[in-house]
Amino acid sequence: MKFIKLAACITSASLLMACGGSSSSDNAGSTAPAINMEKAQLVLNTNAEIAYAAYTDSVVTAKLLQDALVAFKADPSEANLTTAKEAWLVSREPYGQTEVYRFRNSPVDSLDVEGDLNAWPLGEALIDYVNTGSDGDDFDNDQIGVTQHGLGDDLTTAIDVTNASSRAANTNTIIGNTAIDINDALLAKGLSADDEHDVISGYHAIEFLLWGQDLNSSDQSTTNGNDRQLAVNATSAGGQRPIEDFNTDVANPESLSARRHAYLEVVVNKLIADLEAVQAEWATGSTTNYRATFTTLTNEADATQKLTEILTGMGTLSEGELAGERMQIAFSSNSQEDEHSCFSDNTHRDIWLNAEGVSNSFYGSYAGYDSTLDGTDNATDNAVDGYGIDKYLTEVGLAGVAIETASALTLTEVNYNLIDASARNGVPFDVLIMSPTEESSVAKTIKSLNAQSRLIQDAADQLGLGVVVEEDASGCNTQNPTTQCE
Repeated sequence: MKFIKLAACITSASLLMACGGSSSSDNAGSTAPAINMEKAQLVLNTNAEIAYAAYTDSVVTAKLLQDALVAFKADPSEANLTTAKEAWLVSREPYGQTEVYRFRNSPVDSLDVEGDLNAWPLGEALIDYVNTGSDGDDFDNDQIGVTQHGLGDDLTTAIDVTNASSRAANTNTIIGNTAIDINDALLAKGLSADDEHDVISGYHAIEFLLWGQDLNSSDQSTTNGNDRQLAVNATSAGGQRPIEDFNTDVANPESLSARRHAYLEVVVNKLIADLEAVQAEWATGSTTNYRATFTTLTNEADATQKLTEILTGMGTLSEGELAGERMQIAFSSNSQEDEHSCFSDNTHRDIWLNAEGVSNSFYGSYAGYDSTLDGTDNATDNAVDGYGIDKYLTEVGLAGVAIETASALTLTEVNYNLIDASARNGVPFDVLIMSPTEESSVAKTIKSLNAQSRLIQDAADQLGLGVVVEEDASGCNTQNPTTQCE
């Protein structure tokens, strides 16, 4: 996650209407259909059921990742490192589909855990050594991912290119400074710098420790950061952290290897605890959790607000977060540091899964997740097939809006499939962004995400819900993907 402001107007239907905004539809001046309470209830029930299913699968796969990390610590072999990496990749499959539940004051935001789970760019140079140009290349502080941090007394030295690259005991890093206790209190000190580059927890902290930096080279044994076009083989994607980082003097609790394993353990434990907290808020059986409140309709205004929340998550993720923050910032500036999963080269899946989450809400369905990493959802125990926004629009007399929105979602799917296929054929996202042209599959996906967000806003207008897609959510002009973001 890059930090993006929550849509400002989601607290009540009246506030949403006060925010202004105009419909892009030719029928903007017509009277919106009255809220159909019975059908709105079906939408809310399904939306909640998908949330619970996806967060449940996220907990399940995070625990499998934990198991893989425990096995890796017990036997720090190349085979177990590979298994741990695969478990991390699988854990991202259901979680990526939950991102549509952000921006609407649902538990992942209201519990204030989303940043701890998925914040990025990571402060990798805070955690462990990074390559800062030992081969004579020019690096700057932005390329190491940290320009300031909030670790206070634990780590008082600023991180820059002069003190970040020692692979030996580097007291300028958490791993290298054995005086620093690796625990939950340490992780809580992240996310405090104004530039948001001191993230030290969540999925991406685990990703960095397992893969290391992805600076790319033709043989992946040494890296210099300038030959990304050579790092295009599907069998060796992402960083190539050596196994020696995990199996040297591991019996000594103060060794760098032991501290890396300890860090992985603390981070994955917190990851699971945060996911379980969100999952519990979406569970059935409680009369006091978020799901109980969300699925209880008292009047038409209540239904209006909750439908607005769903469309706000869909629209804001489509345009501001995914198209803008997660794609265009990196694409328009050829910035590998701003790539979402930059250590593992898994950004193509982040894009796919986030977009799929929007479709899940629209169609009222959740197919499960891909446990074999072949691109097909095969883990279907918690699959949901229910009542979505598409059916609601159709049944309240807005079938044309439903069809247009479905067509836009289909075009986005075509485009993100091109990105996914490219990565699977050895040309990952960080190589695709090296030549930012309008004909790129990345540019096409950004523009189609923009188009679908406008149709989501149109649906909201036709239903009389108000603003669900903020104009300046990301500072990117996603109609022109090659332009720099503000």
